[in-house]
Amino acid sequence: MSAGDQTEEKRPLLGHNENSDKGRPKQVSVETESVNEKATVTLEIHCVYQPKPLSHFSPRKLIVIMCILMTEMCERLTYYSVVANLVLFCTSTLKYSSNDATTISLVFSGSVYLIPVFGGCIADGKIGMFNTTYGFSLIYLLGLFLLPASAVDYKDLFGGDEYELSVEHRRIYFMLGLVFAAIGTGGIKAPLATFGPQQVQDMGPAAVQTFFNWYTWFANAGALIAYSGVAVVQQNVSFSWGFFIPLLSMLLGIVSLQFARRHYIHKQLTGGMIRDSFIVCFQGCCPPKGREKQQTHGFFDTARIQHGGSYDDKIVDGVIAVLRVLPIFFLLTMYWAVYSQIQTTFFLQGERMDLNVGKGNVPVAILNVFNTISVMLLIPVMDRVLYPCMERLGHPLSHLHKIGIGMVVAASSMIVAAVLEIERKKQLGFQQVVGSETFNASYISVFAQIPQFALVGASEAFVSVSGLEFAYTQSPESMQGVMMGVYLASAGLGSYLSTAILKIVEETTVDGKGHLYQRS
Repeated sequence: MSAGDQTEEKRPLLGHNENSDKGRPKQVSVETESVNEKATVTLEIHCVYQPKPLSHFSPRKLIVIMCILMTEMCERLTYYSVVANLVLFCTSTLKYSSNDATTISLVFSGSVYLIPVFGGCIADGKIGMFNTTYGFSLIYLLGLFLLPASAVDYKDLFGGDEYELSVEHRRIYFMLGLVFAAIGTGGIKAPLATFGPQQVQDMGPAAVQTFFNWYTWFANAGALIAYSGVAVVQQNVSFSWGFFIPLLSMLLGIVSLQFARRHYIHKQLTGGMIRDSFIVCFQGCCPPKGREKQQTHGFFDTARIQHGGSYDDKIVDGVIAVLRVLPIFFLLTMYWAVYSQIQTTFFLQGERMDLNVGKGNVPVAILNVFNTISVMLLIPVMDRVLYPCMERLGHPLSHLHKIGIGMVVAASSMIVAAVLEIERKKQLGFQQVVGSETFNASYISVFAQIPQFALVGASEAFVSVSGLEFAYTQSPESMQGVMMGVYLASAGLGSYLSTAILKIVEETTVDGKGHLYQRS
């Protein structure tokens, strides 16, 4: 058989991990014989894996996916349990001012969404998605242990005044707890959001989209439990028990992650992609002397091997793909600045509205339930009705279309909140106790905030799901964790932007306080 008789092989090799060999050339040896000689010729055969879409998940695949989704739900339950009444705990127990408490909340939330960049880098190049998630989960537990330690009433627990913890020491425990919690939850987010779709990408793009829909749904299910259950315990029972519940929740999440450990699909590690990315950018911008005279067709071509650079086309094209989507993620910073208001200005507004229902007060944070319910109702409708209908009509919605719709809906929520704030200030008139603080409250019921929370939830159903899928599908396989981290970082920058806006308002008002606090 001669070398010219060989045909290109198209089938994936059996028993092989198709994800790690996608597009990778294979070398085979072929013997050719003639009358006078016998030679061995090496050919390259490109095995391209093209997954056949499946209509359903196998039982084993379903178990693997459910373990990841349960881990996400427990982690989100933990996170939202921490932030649900964070402002109230800071003002009532730690004696911070409202402005300082709001700043702490926003800085914590912002840090949580900036750290995923580092988590994604570690997962892509060093220890993998699973190990990164597991390692940061243990750091998370350390922070979750310190949070209830900052809230426990040691005087009643041990029966003596000498055991009472000062406010300064409680602040130290609490701040250390927030630092470790931020590192833990931030380090988990990018690897877990990337690890999940890697388990279903062999089933086709539709399976990846479905995964992200349910990933967001389970995340909001955790938030629903936190705001409707844990927040009630924190405000009406005690913060010590209210911070102990998220500790148990995260332990359950770690157990769920470990349950299917033997059945996960792990992608091949790529090494120091962040370092390589900076070198590619440097070689593209500042080529060595003499190299710029070579004929090139792109800005980064001088980083390619064929033009005298250090990297092959795959790495250079991956860096270009990441840089192309950065402007879109930057625009999303504006959206997340609006979204962060639900845990800060919306919360402060709710504290100063009528919380009376029957013989008691509803927790201020419970209004977040309407945000999560809105998301959980819309996701199945969009996944099974809206998006398929738009495709049948010949007008499928791209990721950017969905993100644009969500940003418009989010802007409308702020208009509703502004109108409500104007009316709230017109009807101030009674003293209301929330936790250990007393506020000059409005006669308008706190449930008047439902529309603004529901609109934010509706915007999240469009923006969050589409943003996750966009970050995953637009990145090269070697940088999926990094790209997911960069997308999540836009949420962190949004929180910092919101903090800056509040500070500007505080400094530019006549009495040094924002109008939201001035008449309360």
